[in-house]
Amino acid sequence: MEENLQEDLAMLSELDEKSLLESLSQRFKQDKIYTYIGDILVAVNPFKYLPLYEKEVCVYKCHDKKSLPPHIFAVADKAYQSMLGRMGTGPKNQCIVISGESGAGKTESTKLLLRHIMELCRANSQLEQQILQVNPLLEAFGNAQTVMNDNSSRFGKYIQLRFLGTSVKGAKINEYLLEKSRVVQQDEGERNFHIFYCMLAGICADDKEIYGLLEPEQYRYLNGTSLSDDMVNHWSKKYADVCNAMDMVGFEEQEKVDMMTILAGILSLGNIMFEPGEGDVLRVTNTSVGWLKAAAGQFGVQEEELLRSLTCTMSVTRGEAIRRLHSQQQAEDARDSIAKVAYGRVFGWIVSKVNELLAPNVDPDVELHEIGILDIFGFENFAVNRFEQLCINLANEKLQYFFNHHIFLMEQREYKEEQLDWEVITYKDNKPILDLFLTKPIGILSLLDEQSAFPQATDRDFVDKLNSKFKAHPNYEVVRSHSPAFTVVHYASKVQYNGVGFLERNRDTIPASIRGLFINSVTPLLSLLFAATISRTGTLMPRKAKMAQVTEDNFNSTRKQSVGAQFKHSLGVLLEKMFAASPHFIRCIKPNRTKSPDVLDNSFIMDQLRYNGLLETIRIRRDGFSWRPTFKEFAERYSLLLLKPDIPLNRESCMHILNNTRITGWTCGSSRLFFKYWHQEELARLLDTLGRSAVVIQKNFRAVMCRRRYLELVEEMRRQRQAQREEEERRRREAEEERRRQLLQEEEEEARRRRLIEQENKRPVSPPVPLPRKKKPEPRPRSFLSGPQSAHLAPVPRPRSKLFEATPFDNDLGGPAHEERVKEKHKRRRNTIRWFRETQARKVVRNGEFPCWFHGMITRRRAEDLLTDKPLGCFLVRVGQSREGYTLTYRGANRCRHYMIEMQCNGKYVILGEDRAHPSLIDLVEYHTQAGIKPFMELLTVPCGQSCDQQPDYEELEFMVPSPPEVPHRAPDPVAMELQRLFVPPDRTSAPGALQPDKPPVLRRISDHRRRLDALVNQDEPDPKDKPVPRLYPSIRLAMREIQQIQQQFSDSTDQTDVAPGNRWSPWKRTDS
Repeated sequence: MEENLQEDLAMLSELDEKSLLESLSQRFKQDKIYTYIGDILVAVNPFKYLPLYEKEVCVYKCHDKKSLPPHIFAVADKAYQSMLGRMGTGPKNQCIVISGESGAGKTESTKLLLRHIMELCRANSQLEQQILQVNPLLEAFGNAQTVMNDNSSRFGKYIQLRFLGTSVKGAKINEYLLEKSRVVQQDEGERNFHIFYCMLAGICADDKEIYGLLEPEQYRYLNGTSLSDDMVNHWSKKYADVCNAMDMVGFEEQEKVDMMTILAGILSLGNIMFEPGEGDVLRVTNTSVGWLKAAAGQFGVQEEELLRSLTCTMSVTRGEAIRRLHSQQQAEDARDSIAKVAYGRVFGWIVSKVNELLAPNVDPDVELHEIGILDIFGFENFAVNRFEQLCINLANEKLQYFFNHHIFLMEQREYKEEQLDWEVITYKDNKPILDLFLTKPIGILSLLDEQSAFPQATDRDFVDKLNSKFKAHPNYEVVRSHSPAFTVVHYASKVQYNGVGFLERNRDTIPASIRGLFINSVTPLLSLLFAATISRTGTLMPRKAKMAQVTEDNFNSTRKQSVGAQFKHSLGVLLEKMFAASPHFIRCIKPNRTKSPDVLDNSFIMDQLRYNGLLETIRIRRDGFSWRPTFKEFAERYSLLLLKPDIPLNRESCMHILNNTRITGWTCGSSRLFFKYWHQEELARLLDTLGRSAVVIQKNFRAVMCRRRYLELVEEMRRQRQAQREEEERRRREAEEERRRQLLQEEEEEARRRRLIEQENKRPVSPPVPLPRKKKPEPRPRSFLSGPQSAHLAPVPRPRSKLFEATPFDNDLGGPAHEERVKEKHKRRRNTIRWFRETQARKVVRNGEFPCWFHGMITRRRAEDLLTDKPLGCFLVRVGQSREGYTLTYRGANRCRHYMIEMQCNGKYVILGEDRAHPSLIDLVEYHTQAGIKPFMELLTVPCGQSCDQQPDYEELEFMVPSPPEVPHRAPDPVAMELQRLFVPPDRTSAPGALQPDKPPVLRRISDHRRRLDALVNQDEPDPKDKPVPRLYPSIRLAMREIQQIQQQFSDSTDQTDVAPGNRWSPWKRTDS
């Protein structure tokens, strides 16, 4: 049993398929889903929650691999430590490649890797939480349910995390081949992208009316799907997470509204149906007129122009405009093309916006290291496989080739070059399959581009050309059927592709008239999306970011490329990045086809083990040498182990180093050394031991030097004091001598005076002469001691306590430097007050005053003093003194804690380290009265009031509190009320922009300017209902009312005539009426 529970399969004594499968099965039954193959991690999807990720993440930090069980956190830690240069090699870019079938757990593995890397590089920044929020955002827009996976990634992404030292400084997302055709068509058992169900379940009824949304079964693009109560709750939570992720990353409110409106327009567009009209001109059906109006309002275009773009094509030939009418099928294709392109560009804009908001804010000359995580679609083989499946499987062929090249080809080639005694391990090389797809000019993609260039070519022509070119190829099989189809023998399995739609999806064109129509849309986001250009790799480049991207892509964006060519180029760029980095591999295994927990299908698992080449991988990891540094690289890195400086970087030095380390199992070639996968960790451990020893030596050396310096300073102080005492003694002696001389002089003067008196007494008596009176000294003026001038006198410093002697390390608090610091502090304080007054005051004021827990700009010590005698859970919020932000001070069990509150670029508030953004401070406080603040999960219970009623703590901010004026009440005007009911959103009737019921509508324009001024002066608190709405909301609302009226009429006529209803998605039938 112990043998079967081996954590590293490379250590198995018997290596065959049976022992490999038995080992994985036994570990899976004990919920041990992670297993090593040397330095490669195998992960089996459990299809259930396991308590493997709740333990302290610091356990997998600079850990010994043998001391802890296999875990995906260990891979994240190894990549992070290797990027920093702590794993026996210098700092180098890393990449983590996650591969496996659809439903094997690649997306969840990506989220776990990101989570642990952000924990390892945790710093005092909100950037880590923003990066973690990217995954749920992209999942909502890029994932969908398939028959193989409920949360299948319908696009590929490569996440580049960029680091400066140990902290993350930015991130970039590279996306590959979004499956846009899913927007307009899903096979049985599949669904559209998650975001549509999130919107329809999570948006409230009032907002649905604003966006023009109905129930999900009303929409053809959703196949008439209805949501149960459990599904509504599930998708509502997902929608809340998506909105929070947008707020955390930094999306503006108006951008979110425009984006949701465009998505609603895509759904409305799908319900437009056509029928023949007068002549050859098409017209929309009676039940689709309302949907056309709704789609035009949601897209921000004119209804007539949208209809014209769908039913005809305008072209200019020799200066003459030619109008070509569409057939019904062409009009429906144009409708679906608009929906696919619009959704694809929304998704591309989201990725571009995320990259813009998470771009590194550092000097461009600073070198950043990188960890890349590849989460790409798994190998797929459905009942019907189309163009997207071909591209997805091609990407998996590329990844398999990268794995084979790194593990087998490159390694065994070096064995041969270095003349090692090695028995060649054969593996399944998929290079011929890649040549079948990518060879120019006769590869599958080249022939597809060639046929796509001919307007009259058909899918049958394309498949016939493939059959004629590749009928003898071992990896290609001809299919005899009525529909165009062909089969490719991939590395994983044989896949039959349905050729219908290959040319159209590869072209991915949109008529110029539609592009011009949307560029002129009144919705800024839609105009931006269609004015943007597409790079050579298929990346959306908005106009403002175009110049920065052109240099990177080096591509003339005016030249249109096919989807296949873009995907081929993007795969090439991806492989270049991966070959330039040190790879780490995670092989995900799917235990069964039914997505059931605790069920293991041995034959299904064995198929995956075989086509992934895991048996051969175990053999080469057990017998081979995965680390192969040159003599120079090894000597440069590990010369410290000899404790000798300036050793030659040659073979003899390497031998000397290895002989001192007592490491066994390595071998030496002609130009490089060959090590097992565990040798790198052992050498890194030796370097770490030496580094810790060096730290101890440095610590003691610095202690000795500091002690020596201290003794020198003490001796110098003693000498100074001795010299001072000697100087004082000398001055005392001089003063005594001076006093003696003065006494002698006074005695001599007294004797002389007495002699004079005696002489005078001997003279005859004469009348006395009066002496002049001495002038009485005037008293000092009182103003010299007190008065206005006394305020300018320097304060008398408090004397130092006699318990403390002066030391040579006392700081001088005076001087110009101190004055500069004081001036800078006051300057920052004034700037913060100005920021609060101009941008924040009215957001905090409620009902004419600040909340009781708001204490203005007080110091940290003052806040702690206020909470000293308060109960546990008491809190207050204060303005930062030196930054534009707030601090929440919380009374904890043993101490006060201070949480920084930051403002996002979109005006949202978030506690540093939290994963939720809030529209206001009050919302933040109310939320954390129910949800604890991480990491201690502390609840806000008791607000800390002001210290006294007469002088509040925010006295310097008190002048900002406005007093609302009294507004006279007037009777509502019926005309204004009717117009408001038609054109103003139901939740904005009290907003400043709403019609005033107390005055006629003709006076509204006259009073607009006065109303805006009054709003700026009198508005105490922002109205939570005052939020952005779609640009053409009145048109959307009228269109939705028309749709509902038509549906009601159709429902009534159906009830009267007893006619069988149409299918569930019919736009004129509502199931909830």
